[in-house]
Amino acid sequence: MGEKKPKLIFVAGSIMSGLGKGILTASIAKLLQSRGYSIIPIKFDGYLNVDCGTMNPFRHGEVFVLDDGSEVDLDFGTYERFLNISLNQNNSITGGKLFRALLEKERRGDFLGRDVQFIPHLTNEIKERISTVSKETNADIIIVEIGGTVGDMENGYFLEAVRQLYNENPESLFVQLTYVPSISQGEQKTKPTQQANRLIQSMGIKPDIIVCREQEPLKKEAKEKISLFCDVPIEAIFDDPMVDTVYELPLVLEKQGIYEVISKKLNLMKKEEDLKNWRTLVSRIKNPTKGTLRIGVIGKYTEVKDAYLSIKEALLHSAANLGVSIIVDWLESTDFEEKNDYSSLKKLDGIIVPGGFGKRGIEGKITAIKFARENNIPFLGLCLGMQLMVVEFARNVCSLEEANSKEFNANTPHPIICLLPEQHRIIEKGGTMRLGAYDAKLEKGTFTYKTYNQETISERHRHRYEVNPDYVDKLKEKGLIISGVHTKNNIVEIAEWPNNYGFGVATQAHIELKSRLENPAPLFLSFIKAAMKEK
Repeated sequence: MGEKKPKLIFVAGSIMSGLGKGILTASIAKLLQSRGYSIIPIKFDGYLNVDCGTMNPFRHGEVFVLDDGSEVDLDFGTYERFLNISLNQNNSITGGKLFRALLEKERRGDFLGRDVQFIPHLTNEIKERISTVSKETNADIIIVEIGGTVGDMENGYFLEAVRQLYNENPESLFVQLTYVPSISQGEQKTKPTQQANRLIQSMGIKPDIIVCREQEPLKKEAKEKISLFCDVPIEAIFDDPMVDTVYELPLVLEKQGIYEVISKKLNLMKKEEDLKNWRTLVSRIKNPTKGTLRIGVIGKYTEVKDAYLSIKEALLHSAANLGVSIIVDWLESTDFEEKNDYSSLKKLDGIIVPGGFGKRGIEGKITAIKFARENNIPFLGLCLGMQLMVVEFARNVCSLEEANSKEFNANTPHPIICLLPEQHRIIEKGGTMRLGAYDAKLEKGTFTYKTYNQETISERHRHRYEVNPDYVDKLKEKGLIISGVHTKNNIVEIAEWPNNYGFGVATQAHIELKSRLENPAPLFLSFIKAAMKEK
């Protein structure tokens, strides 16, 4: 038997960026998965960074971390949340990875004296990487999201590789995501889409499906024009409207019959979808029945909500599963340093302090944690949030004045948080010691153990600083509960407040990264339950 050849779907955006290619890609994948097909997403990003590890959240949004420690684009979070699967570094192809690999091969002499060119060498590298994912996963279908916008210099060579793959495999499909603007009196203008389609066709690619974003539902006349001038059957033109929640998009596309068009082109079976649970959860998001909670996220990148995208989604997952509505207040931590006004904290039903880097806003986060502890407001700390929870406890319960992290004060008399010896050897910023999935052993009888209901858990990390082992006994003497430690070196992973302070749990791991709509993060669920109970 020959090697299994996967069916291929390519998703590219035209006219403008920010149309939601990641959500569309995940939605199409969900519809195929719901019919029993194994489908694996791949994302191409044209930037010359090897990964997202050193990118500023203000510019790029959240850095998403996979189990193997890869730092990737936030679209990977969307893929995993929709498909309830875990991906790895091979699913992310960046321009930086491609050029680095190509130059390494050239230096080794792999090209036998030939001049190295975009075609065929770079395009072959892309095709090999897609083939590697296919062989590793044995997936029925590979769906590739092409980052950027058609016409960008950064993704031109990738589109050439797509053209080759598309022509080599008859069971391939190309999806063009476009934007149809409306002008006065709601007239929808299709000319930009026609021009964009013409640009794609000039590259040797003929889109099979066109999906349209717009300000109002796509009208019949607009569909007819797009069909005529873009040479795409009218039944293959779909509406991507504004929805109450992104998790509704698979249902919207399903209702329009997108699977029938895909199945015809890819020779798929006519199967019924299994989206019963998905529909239930979407319905709960749109029509919550158990009231509303107000949760505060005390951050330092709050001007860019995508910087905390996984936290927002993890809250939504728990809310959907519990039937409650959540309003998120994005509160800038520096505000609590500049003024003694806690009115914004008093109206909250729960407080989250997320991760982050750098000294700015740290004291404001500590102030918010102290307020939560002293006022019995349910608290959840994530990564830096856990470190600052321990610092706050050391200062105000253990009476260790000026306790701090050595990240923020190298001369603190009480370095509660510090770099461990093995981390001093790290030079590359992207080579951070604690990246990806690590195991933690849970202490029986603790709240965390009861939440997970298992002795060993695995969660994803992204940090370099840890709780200083020299202070653990002192913290425990004053009541701090160490409910989870690293299985190999006993480093603190999870801490809890004693019961007299109410619900307070913090984890060194970014537990939000593994939360999915159909499988919420356990501690997020417990946090929301505690907030419901307190309210």
